[in-house]
Amino acid sequence: MQRDIDVLVWGATGFTGQICTEFLDENYANSNVKWAIAGRSKDKLAQVSRELDLDDSIEHLVADSHDMDSLRALVKRARVVLTTVGPYARYGSELVQVCAEEGTHYCDLTGEVQWMRKMIDTHQETAEQSGARIVHTCGFDSIPSDLGTYFVQKAMIEKHGVPANVVKYRAKKFSGGFSGGTVDSLMAMMEQSKDDPSIARTLADPYALNPKGAERGLDGPDRTLPDYDADFDTWVGPFVMAGINTRVVRRSNALLGYQYGHDFRYDEATIMPRGPLGFAAAAGMSLGSNAMNAMAGLEPTRKLMQRFMPKPGEGPSREAQEAGFFEIEILAKHPSDPGKNLKARVKGDKDPGYGSTAKMLVESALCLAHDDLATGGGFWTPASAMGDELLKRLPANAGVTFELI
Repeated sequence: MQRDIDVLVWGATGFTGQICTEFLDENYANSNVKWAIAGRSKDKLAQVSRELDLDDSIEHLVADSHDMDSLRALVKRARVVLTTVGPYARYGSELVQVCAEEGTHYCDLTGEVQWMRKMIDTHQETAEQSGARIVHTCGFDSIPSDLGTYFVQKAMIEKHGVPANVVKYRAKKFSGGFSGGTVDSLMAMMEQSKDDPSIARTLADPYALNPKGAERGLDGPDRTLPDYDADFDTWVGPFVMAGINTRVVRRSNALLGYQYGHDFRYDEATIMPRGPLGFAAAAGMSLGSNAMNAMAGLEPTRKLMQRFMPKPGEGPSREAQEAGFFEIEILAKHPSDPGKNLKARVKGDKDPGYGSTAKMLVESALCLAHDDLATGGGFWTPASAMGDELLKRLPANAGVTFELI
């Protein structure tokens, strides 16, 4: 099928969609990349185009998230659809379906584990037959985790001939904010869990995203309490995105043919300051995280929280995005010789949730559109679909770096 658009930005009028559009315009306006913007409002698309001073050659395409015919007309023209329209369980299912049916590659920013599980179960066979590569979690959830683990495991195998049997992701430094879209997605997930108990079971399963029938590993529930990590010589607390990232990394291991090993274990945590205040900080983070989850799970307190949190379409200022950054350390433990352990650092030069996320998503879309990838159709993770190519693209174009330390 002839495709006249390389990358289609679906949701270009939203907060993150506009950042993606601006990044494409600033970095690929005079390249061989043919891209277009799309949304449900012709007037809002025109407004974005004026505000960003887009070239007249950038098409504005209109469709509706729940209108299959309008979505199919878009999808048939594009090699890749990049979507920022969430909550994905509310607005994304029809788009995944038509991409899977039409053989159009797809990437998104979802962290909605229960929805990803449903999409995989429903459309995997269709995507395999059409050749569509469907890749969820192409932002801060979960590229630093997924690609960082792939990077350090690749180094371990190259240096020592075996994969690490334990990998620890430790969030070290962050500066950035949350948008209303992220909050809306989290609240929607909690609402669905209340109505459907099976969703809560899926969210609690450490192997929720593994292929059906794949063997389970040794990992248990995510961290909810403070812990002293001797490998980092400091206290650690829960990491807010662990419930998403850990499932993605474990799925990658299965999709990569257990390249990390059948006894592979993976966990995430947040590094606290060293010294006497470390435990107090870790305990405070644990208490706050557990309290937030409890409040979001109850309708009265959830509605109260929504009154004070950012609304959809809101997010950090341009200044906050520019000033933001993230730094993560990843420890890969050799299965028999601690002297051969490796540690990697993953860094981003913009705020993790939006500035860096938008750049990672765009580069993922361009990778799917233009790079020579070995994978066929189906539902993949960033590492299993694009690992080596993204390790080239992200440092070169997106300010996200991976290095051994």
